[in-house]
Amino acid sequence: AYHDRLFCGDVATETRFARSWAAWENALASIEHDGPPGEAPADYSRAFARLENHYFRNSAFLEEDGQILRDAPLLKDIPGTIVQGRYDMICPPVSAWRLAARWPGADLRLIPAAGHALSEPGISAELVRIMDALRQ
Repeated sequence: AYHDRLFCGDVATETRFARSWAAWENALASIEHDGPPGEAPADYSRAFARLENHYFRNSAFLEEDGQILRDAPLLKDIPGTIVQGRYDMICPPVSAWRLAARWPGADLRLIPAAGHALSEPGISAELVRIMDALRQ
């Protein structure tokens, strides 16, 4: 039903529902808030909500639940870093821990005072550290 509203062809309706979607997602993504968020720009909201909705409607383009964990050992020769916020309510830390446990080349970095958002200071700082190390 939400998909139908995000793709109904009436820009005002699509924007109204997309802004609600984006506000909900953004409220969950960060542990730091200065009160209710302002209204997100229409184009951003529509693109953001439609993209996420497309992935959800297509089961994230996975064949089945558990596929990522099942196939994680295939990454054994590929190193990678998982940056995970301790208070992430979108992708819970247990998911990152389970992936790291099954991916031999994974380096799990748990960020103590962070949620899901890239804009969280601890998340962005850790990502910069990782990129700087890769540059060396």
